[in-house]
Amino acid sequence: MREIAVVLVSGGMDSCVTAAIANSLGYELAFLHLNYGQRTEKRELKAFNDIADFYNVKRRLIINVEHLKLIGGSSLTDENIPVEKADLKRVGIPTSYVPFRNANMLSIAVSWAEVLGASKIFIGAVEEDSSGYPDCRKEFYNAFNEVIRLGTKAGVEGHPIQIVTPIIDMKKWEIVKKGIELGAPLHLTWSCYQREDIACGVCDSCALRLRGFQLAGVDDPIPYEKKPIYI
Repeated sequence: MREIAVVLVSGGMDSCVTAAIANSLGYELAFLHLNYGQRTEKRELKAFNDIADFYNVKRRLIINVEHLKLIGGSSLTDENIPVEKADLKRVGIPTSYVPFRNANMLSIAVSWAEVLGASKIFIGAVEEDSSGYPDCRKEFYNAFNEVIRLGTKAGVEGHPIQIVTPIIDMKKWEIVKKGIELGAPLHLTWSCYQREDIACGVCDSCALRLRGFQLAGVDDPIPYEKKPIYI
């Protein structure tokens, strides 16, 4: 019987490639998705289900966490905060940062993993080539693994659930190549922060993604309103 792995799948490229990696390692996949009032919530949910269908995932959990939108503080959840145009040389944390979002997501994932008897939680965090989010750093996940060990039944019994971040040290172009190598359905993913019909091409997420494809020498398969050259 295969080990179960919970995979956090936003619908974006990073989580899709992370799912492909977990699948290649032979785990039985359980997909978790959070709706938190983000601007592209419906489009991300569609991408999540499309990717889950691609991998024939039976266990799917979709959680609505409205409190992140009610708390606000991010251009992804507050319509009064404009989504910044891409600045790949920006220093500091961008307005798209959702306060402590990944900790909220991981807490839910850990609860579900305990119930499923899952041994791993995969998340597509990227540190070096990310937008500067504090909850995408290795030390954050190392600390959270310690919290899991101390605060769960599984941890107390000596077999703690482990958070796995297989692409955390990769550049976006390496993620693109890894996805292609594993046959990940990159054409089903969605990364744009502000549009659901066609990717804008000018927000941070679009820019990071486009630069990754451009450096990898591969054409991005999703539609864009604009496709600037970012290399």
